[in-house]
Amino acid sequence: MGATLQTIATELGVSRSTVSNAYSRPDQLSPELRARILATAERLGYPGPHPTARSLRRGRVGAIGVLFTANLTAAFTDPFAVAYLRGLAEVAEKRDTSLLLIPVSYADTEAALRTVRNAAVDAFCVYCVPEWHRALEVIRARDLPVVAGDDPALLEPGSLWVGIDERGAARRIGEHVAGLGHRRIAIVADWVTEPGRTEVVTGLTPDQLRYYVSGERIRGFHDALSAAGVAWDDITLINAAGNTRVAGAEAAAHALDRRDRATAVLATTDVLALGVLDALAARGQRPGRDVSVTGFDDIPEAATVGLTTIRQPSVERGRAVGELLSDPPEDPAARQRVLPTSLVVRATTGPVPTPEKETP
Repeated sequence: MGATLQTIATELGVSRSTVSNAYSRPDQLSPELRARILATAERLGYPGPHPTARSLRRGRVGAIGVLFTANLTAAFTDPFAVAYLRGLAEVAEKRDTSLLLIPVSYADTEAALRTVRNAAVDAFCVYCVPEWHRALEVIRARDLPVVAGDDPALLEPGSLWVGIDERGAARRIGEHVAGLGHRRIAIVADWVTEPGRTEVVTGLTPDQLRYYVSGERIRGFHDALSAAGVAWDDITLINAAGNTRVAGAEAAAHALDRRDRATAVLATTDVLALGVLDALAARGQRPGRDVSVTGFDDIPEAATVGLTTIRQPSVERGRAVGELLSDPPEDPAARQRVLPTSLVVRATTGPVPTPEKETP
């Protein structure tokens, strides 16, 4: 067994807490005594207290736990997630704090609960976790600061929250598309049903959609389209297997490969919309001319391809989360921040094509 604090204390004839102070509270010891302790520790091969244990005794670990989806690779590949985490990291590093990415499994709930329960963190950022997942109950039980970004209605009064008006932003997309004359509409979204499945969804109303972000965006689309006279049953709702470009293209096939194909496809993320554009290109169809396409988020590639979308401040959203966790305001009104969004109209939307101009 290696040397411990007690080994050094016995060797020098001092208390264990005196040895601990040599590492964590050097101002409590004379320079001579601290030098003797450190020299003895080196001679006996003691590496020093474990940093996590030392931090816990001080009451601070120096880490923020970021609850992520089971698909942890999205933290490094999804453009919105990358920008969001960049903003959070900018604030964290200024405060000598690290980020701990915590994947939340849906297949093995118990494993996810253990991970969250045992995570050595000072606070949690809930990035992308369905509100019904039991991991959120574990977080609440730990009584640590938490910033959520999904449904604010589920929070306790005075809870920390940073987000956008998802439904209001999506409504602007729906109004734009309806204003161009489109009535044959398809919506491509992930988390409408279970992840991993591409399918046309029937039998669900907008109010029955469980996942908050996708649900609110679809409800916003529906608000505007309904006001324009488009019935919900006339909208093709397609569940994408995941928030990936490939999944978006696969889902778009259900809207494009039919006789009465949609004249507009509304995607709940830019990544899915890019997949829809890929599907159009594969069929020789032109975005904004044959079929209009919209996204949501305004990731960098959206401007490159001319995608009409909703711009939300991704980096700023991450920064706001970090600021709230680092220095929670006393004023309850300041503990929940709604960030601005805007509609960005580009080349992928245009008037509904007339029959003679439609591509066969």
